[in-house]
This record gives sequence, structure tokens and C-alpha cells, in this order.
Amino acid sequence: MKTLTCVVIGGGYAGIHSVKEIQKMGKNSGNAPRLRLILIDKNSYHTRKVLLFKPAVANEDITIPFSSMFPGGVEFVQANVTGIDTQSQRLVYQKTKDDKEQTLKYDLLVLGIGSVVRQPEANQGGIALTGVAEANDIKAAWRSNLQMAVRERNPKEKQRLMSIAVAGAGISGIETAAELAHHVREDARQLGLDPKEVAIRLFNAGERLFSDGPAKVGVKLEAALHSYGITVVHGSKVVQENKGKLTLSSGEVEPIGLCIWTLGLLPNPMLRTVGVPVTADGYVVVDESYRVKGAKGVYSIGDCAQIQDAASGRLDGKTCKEATAQAARLAKVIAADLAGRPAPVHKSFMDFYCFGLGPDRGMAWTRQWGIDMVFTGKLGWKMRKYSWDMASLLK
Repeated sequence: MKTLTCVVIGGGYAGIHSVKEIQKMGKNSGNAPRLRLILIDKNSYHTRKVLLFKPAVANEDITIPFSSMFPGGVEFVQANVTGIDTQSQRLVYQKTKDDKEQTLKYDLLVLGIGSVVRQPEANQGGIALTGVAEANDIKAAWRSNLQMAVRERNPKEKQRLMSIAVAGAGISGIETAAELAHHVREDARQLGLDPKEVAIRLFNAGERLFSDGPAKVGVKLEAALHSYGITVVHGSKVVQENKGKLTLSSGEVEPIGLCIWTLGLLPNPMLRTVGVPVTADGYVVVDESYRVKGAKGVYSIGDCAQIQDAASGRLDGKTCKEATAQAARLAKVIAADLAGRPAPVHKSFMDFYCFGLGPDRGMAWTRQWGIDMVFTGKLGWKMRKYSWDMASLLK
């Protein structure tokens, strides 16, 4: 029986779940062709991106080596993919910028390249929470500010040093602000500072938090943040941080010790250059079964693809929970395509969102049978932690 080469590009949430589900499909399908399964990523590890705020507040490793994640049955190539020839079914990659380009023939190809974090312009100052290195820079910055605040005798300057702005109030901004509220105040207490003087403001361009769900959940979120000492500023954008001054869209200028940008995601820019069709916004064009338009044997899922529910017209979300469900369906699609059977089509994920609100605190919302259900406190935290762990294949 012929062995087919299946390549998964990207070791983020969509990529690792694709590998897991395709590997499971190969083991459970007695009549399916044998698969040579290859994962390609620029790093040797999976980064738990939803936990980027963790190294911004504590010394926590949020990476998992692929070698421990997939100890057998999966080949790994650490490289950057530079091109895909969908006609000859070959991809081109470089292990380093100085290496020669190499080619790899595939029979099946899954694009799970993911997204990149939106960054402010260079002159806007602050630190964008875009990766582990930046998270460590954020931690170093607020800790340094607290150390200076211990020695500062000018009350206004002391208050500035103990002030933090989080620009962007999506899930990442909310969770970052909540973690900072706990850890910065705890460090302030240990340094002999008054933790109540730590001022954390979360700037939201919209009129309420959590616009993807019911208003009452946004109200509950804001009340929880307020109880942790976080001020939410609605209808306001941060324009620039420069030399300890924060300029807002209203024209106001406020003193600030640190500005952290959490501005959401953009599709990976490499998608525009590798040789697959993309939308005007840069998302991979796929059909209702995740097949890339005009590319035999190529599929794409996760937040790099524009995935739509054919029945409702609803675009799927761009979080790890959607990627997990898409990967499970993708394996069934591939199995059906290989067997010449009708393949399943995409269905939107259930309405379900979780928020981590600091250590042992969380909130979760779902809607079932037209009823909104909200879980708070430790139960909300356990649901959030479960979603984080499941997304990274942790038991």
C-alpha cells in the first residue's frame, strides 16, 4: 500500500490538533493509506499564546517542546516555509536564512500557520504583548518602576511609576489586566509600598466589554475587574506613550509608568506570498470542508483561514476552541476525501467564552437552548484552565 506524505505547517493550536487528529485517523482507519506525518514550524516548541500574560507577571515557561508533545509517529522539521507549488505539490522551506532552500513533496498539506499579534506603530511607544520576549520586557519594566517608586519622594512621580495602562480590551487585554492587578500589587506589598496605590487602567475603544456576547456578561466582567482594582475606560483609545505621558484619542494627556498594547490578531503576512489564494484581508480561501481553493490536497484551518458556516453564513471565531473543533472535523474530511466519500462540512462552534481573571479566578459564558449561563469564581477559573490545557494537548 502506498504511503502518503501529509505535511502540517504551523505548530500553534490549529497545527498541533491537526497532527493529533490525523495521527488518530491513521491509527483507527484500517483501510486508509499509510501516512508519513510531518510537522513544520520555525521553532522547536509550541507556544501557549493564550498565556502570554503569564511571563509578563511571573517566571513561567509557556512553551512545550514538540518532541515531548509528539514522541512518536511524527517527523519534525524546524524551518520557515517560503513557497508552495500547488501544481507539483511541493513546498519550499529554509532551515535558516543563510541555508539553501529545500523542497518537500507532499500528498496532503494542512496550513495552520496562524496569526500574528497586531503591533502599534514604532512611534507609539509602550510595549506590545506579542511574544515571550516582550512579555519578559513588560515584567522587567513594571518591576523596575516599583523599585524606583520605593526610593521616590515626589508623590506625583511615585504615582506615575505605579500606574499601568493596558491598551486594548479584548480577551487578551482583560486577562493581562487581571493578572497584573494581582502580581503587581503583591510585589508592591513585598517592597513596602501601598498596593492600593497601584493603578491599572484598561482602555476599551468600544462602549462595553465582551461585544461578542450579551451585555450583561460584559457588565459582570467589568464588575469583577473593578473589584480587583482595575479601572475600565470605555470609548477611549491610547494614541501614544512617550516619556511617561499617555496621549488618548480624546486629546487628554495623562502620566503613566508603563503602557502595554494588546491589540488583537492579524493573519500571518506570509500567507500572501507562499502561493495560496487569500481574501482581501489576507485569510486563506477555503470551501465548506476546509479545502483550499484550486489546490489539490491542501487544507487550511485555524485563525489563518476564513471559515464560514454555509447554513448560517456565520464566520467562525479565531480562538483556540474553534481550531480544536476544526481539526477534529478536518481529519474526517481528509479520511472521506481519501476514500472518495462525501466529506463533512463546517459547523460553527457553540457559543462559549472563558476569561481568566487572575489566580484561581475566572468567568465563563455559554448559551444553550436560548439560555445564557454564566460561571464565575473558582468554577469559572477551572473551566478556563481546562480550555487552556486542552488547547495545548495537556491532560
